[in-house]
Amino acid sequence: MRRSISIGAMLIAGLLASSHVVGLAAPGQRPERTQTSPTVDVELVIAVDVSYSMDLDELAVQREGYAQAIVSKEFLQALRAGPNARISVTYFEWSASSDQRIIIPWRVIDGPETADAVANEIMKAPVRRGSRTSISGAILFAMPLFDEDPYRGFRRVIDISGDGPNNNGPTVTPVRDEALAKGIIINGLPIMVKEPSYSTMDIENLDWYYEDCVIGGPGSFVVTIKDRENFKEAIRTKLLLEVAGRPPEYRVVPIAEKQPRVSCLIGEKTWQDRWGR
Repeated sequence: MRRSISIGAMLIAGLLASSHVVGLAAPGQRPERTQTSPTVDVELVIAVDVSYSMDLDELAVQREGYAQAIVSKEFLQALRAGPNARISVTYFEWSASSDQRIIIPWRVIDGPETADAVANEIMKAPVRRGSRTSISGAILFAMPLFDEDPYRGFRRVIDISGDGPNNNGPTVTPVRDEALAKGIIINGLPIMVKEPSYSTMDIENLDWYYEDCVIGGPGSFVVTIKDRENFKEAIRTKLLLEVAGRPPEYRVVPIAEKQPRVSCLIGEKTWQDRWGR
């Protein structure tokens, strides 16, 4: 069964129906730092693709989508429903395996004022782009960030967006598995608003690639963006699910139960075939 989520008001309404929210992690699978009482409901790393395959309009809408989602009434309502009614968040942009830049260091969001401050910081940062696409590099960069977070959460989540497969740095599945072994959940936001192009290294079924090769952990999920009109709504839906800690309404299939429908090395192979390096 596919681990993707459709976008709509029904999903958001259902998400917010509960007045009490618990973590997604099953018994024995919570983050290692349980000796300290959690002070936030989730530690959230937002990892945003800024590779050249993303055009300037997409980069702008992506920025606006995260900023607007964080200050939305739905997001703040989900925030208030948590046991601690606050989260910690950091936001960085990535492209190649050696190209990651933190835009927002760890911040606590606990209401409208702190949400506004984070949203404003996101929008003020200069827009930039980078070469290549290294999802593995983004995950490797994200993992030690949790050790730098002064807050402790019930869950540790990497929220990773991108419009293409890994084509630089280590292969993605071993890095994904390393993160899962640390109790980190990885969710995905595959961006599929353009037709696959030879020049941009796009692939068909990028959502399958994210489902089978990138995401993982208890309750992990993919929200797919297939048209520009739903870009911001998709980002908001994804953040709502992550903050509220509600598992999606379908059975999550463990990685070991099935073979990937898209080769997890498709990005590396395509790059080698086209550029010979």
